[in-house]
Amino acid sequence: MKISRTWLQKYFNKELPSTEVLAQALTFHTAEIEETTEDMLEVNVLPDRAAYLLSHRGVATEVSATLSIPLKEDPLRIELPAYEVSKVLKVARDKQGKCSRYIGALVTGVRVGPSPEWLVQALESVGQRSINNIVDATNYVMLNIGQPLHAFDARKLTQRDGSYTIGVREVEEKEKITVLGGESYELPEGTLLIADMNEEGAALGIAGIKGGERATVTESTTDIIIESAHFDGAAVRKTAQSLKLFTDASMRFQNKPSQVLPAYGMRDVLALIQEVAGGELEGVADSHEPVVPPDPLTVTLTQINGVLGSAYSTQDVADAYDALGFSYTLAEETFSVLPPFERKDLNIAEDLIEEAGRILGYDSIASQALPLQSVAPDQAKFRGIEAVKDFLVARGFTEISTAAFAKEGDIQLENPLQEDRPYLRANLLPALEDALQRAQHVAPRVLGHSRYIKLFEVGTVFTKQGEALLLSMGIFDTAGKAAAETLKENVATLEQELLRIPASARFNLDGTMMELNLDKLNLEKLGEEYAPVSIQLSAYRPFSTYPHALRDVAVWTPEGTNESDVAMRIQKKGGEFLVRTDLFDRFEKEGRVSFAFRLVFESRDRTLSDADLDPAMEDITQVLNEQEGWQVR
Repeated sequence: MKISRTWLQKYFNKELPSTEVLAQALTFHTAEIEETTEDMLEVNVLPDRAAYLLSHRGVATEVSATLSIPLKEDPLRIELPAYEVSKVLKVARDKQGKCSRYIGALVTGVRVGPSPEWLVQALESVGQRSINNIVDATNYVMLNIGQPLHAFDARKLTQRDGSYTIGVREVEEKEKITVLGGESYELPEGTLLIADMNEEGAALGIAGIKGGERATVTESTTDIIIESAHFDGAAVRKTAQSLKLFTDASMRFQNKPSQVLPAYGMRDVLALIQEVAGGELEGVADSHEPVVPPDPLTVTLTQINGVLGSAYSTQDVADAYDALGFSYTLAEETFSVLPPFERKDLNIAEDLIEEAGRILGYDSIASQALPLQSVAPDQAKFRGIEAVKDFLVARGFTEISTAAFAKEGDIQLENPLQEDRPYLRANLLPALEDALQRAQHVAPRVLGHSRYIKLFEVGTVFTKQGEALLLSMGIFDTAGKAAAETLKENVATLEQELLRIPASARFNLDGTMMELNLDKLNLEKLGEEYAPVSIQLSAYRPFSTYPHALRDVAVWTPEGTNESDVAMRIQKKGGEFLVRTDLFDRFEKEGRVSFAFRLVFESRDRTLSDADLDPAMEDITQVLNEQEGWQVR
């Protein structure tokens, strides 16, 4: 949004600093500044603050708070006048409740013409074009306090029994409208319209976006109806997106300003119109839902300093809240704040903490070193999980990771990311089954590849009883034969060689899939005994900044040889630079089994050369060939 320094100055008695100083203050405390000139700042207003900051008044309050310059006067803190209720104007809101407030005012005897020079200059300073004094008055008030407004030529509306009725309705069937500027739009169902209710709901404008040509104010206009309303932000945004019609008004409504703001907009525009165009106010009609005042928000000094890492005193925080113009009470370091009606972004205690932090300045918070952890965290459980994973990978299984969202479950999400997956998963098997089915179509079928697709997952599930860590395993036979026996054999191997699984741990062993509750196993004890084949899991250490080197080795072994035995021998003879050993191929032929491993070598102080790696590869080849029945290929 473009903000004029000259315009801002109207809010202050004290001379404001240059736009560069204003830009710096706003950038460090409120919002980023995209561009500045001698008299203009372009403020990048984010959605969280747009309800009050898309206005010169909103920016003026931020300048006042961050630079400690008192406001001359705040238009939203001046008491509203009591207007006479109109005798000839009625207003009606839509039945769907997308317009929570609609205020209409009838002004007679206006003189439409050019705006005074000060008004033209104010609008042009922020890139707006002057139209006439009536339209300019509505635009000025919108840019000043943030409330969109519109003026209709009353004589172009239909009177019935001596009264006008202007209202809000939804489009029930597609209809067309020509807006100001001459463009025509076909409106989809559900579009919110401003309509002449005395003429069968004839469209006068697209609510919250742009007025129509039907009741345009021209130089011949003498009586006008002023509109100041509050429309549902989501409805306005949906229509603007659908029509690709984005306006200053739609930008403000889609950011959900306060339902109270239309009354202030009407007050200011009536005063300005009578100043620049004359006329007499006949009366005002106001239809609105009950205005519910915000509840006070409570925050303690301990909370503020705890979240910010600061050492502020109650006086520091009180000064920040005073600068922002908050109404609050303070009792024993507890602040009870009544948010201003226009601050729709203040809803929880953390919002108040943010307000204190940004006004006092995040740069004023002293930096602190993180506490050193003198005792390494207990990694036994994680070692146990790694033991299970490495055991399965060594036997040809591939680990998968699936989404925690599911079609069915015990816990339903209030705002699911996917409409077809509104629950947190209660087990792993459905996702594993889907993965097995997809794998059938993408699994490589090159010569010598194992006919089995083996998948597993270790993941958390969410049930009524709480969270649990599960292991799921599944096998698919690409040859089309039953894989249940193969799975049972793998499960038996897992039980016998690695785990002692109690009966209560197993959830499911049905056909080609199995699920196991790891929380019911002693993973800590398993982790204490486990030393991974590829790398010892210990405290974190940085990775090498030098490139790694790769070598492959393949060996024939007798049938029944376990690949972990081969990997262990490679690891023992790999030397100081061998950091990882991965099996990437296995096939059987004529009673023998071939294993192929990829070896990763790495140094922390240099790039490895052949002279470093050749001795290690010779030692590995020798130890493999020494084993009876083994032969390096």
